Amino acid sequence: MPLYRDEAVVLRTHKLGEADRIVTMLTREHGKVRAVAKGVRRTASKFGARLEPFMVADVQLYEGRSLDIITQAESVGSYGADITTDYGSYTAASAMVEAADKLTEAEASLQQYLLLVGALRSLARREHGASLTLDSYLLRALSIAGWAPSFNDCSVTGAPGPHSAFVVQLGGVVADAVAPPGAPRLDSNTLLLLSSLLTGDWAAADDADERTRSQASGVVAAYTQFHLDRGLRSLEHVDRRTTA
Repeated sequence: MPLYRDEAVVLRTHKLGEADRIVTMLTREHGKVRAVAKGVRRTASKFGARLEPFMVADVQLYEGRSLDIITQAESVGSYGADITTDYGSYTAASAMVEAADKLTEAEASLQQYLLLVGALRSLARREHGASLTLDSYLLRALSIAGWAPSFNDCSVTGAPGPHSAFVVQLGGVVADAVAPPGAPRLDSNTLLLLSSLLTGDWAAADDADERTRSQASGVVAAYTQFHLDRGLRSLEHVDRRTTA
């Protein structure tokens, strides 16, 4: 069987038999991979802890008929322990890996891989509020997938903004001339925060007050749920109280 090596972030795991585990990973070069890690649930396993969700590892695999087989795993980014000790970070990371799972398939997506690893690293290091980090990740991941929202110019006509009417189904803010009756309106602070999260302007994002963050999170959640098939179950459990 062909042998290959890649860097991967663990999205989720499932028990298999008495000692094995199926590991779903987003890899740097091979896209999303499902592989069997044999014996990792035994206490003597040398690499079981390196194949837990949110961990980044250098893995060696054999190609199998239905599932590949992991033969080696070396830690590259041990983010799991730091993330799981904080509930806000844990719930945010859970939503991130679920989104990555839905947004990626077998074909490689280096941008999605690098974005996810960077977001998990940021969570582990507590660089920004967990909720802000999640919202930024979701906006960027959706943009890479082809669903970039507009927070300034009209997403329908291209008319220069600013515009306040936001319509998820139309891709962002829209001009009054094409806004459906009763379309929700966003204030300038919320639109500024959303734009900052999309572009990575963390100085502006970190300065946003709690009300503005809450409004922006609602917009991001609605936009994400609309574009992802059956939405994200993890979003309802995300702790939005984090204000770091």
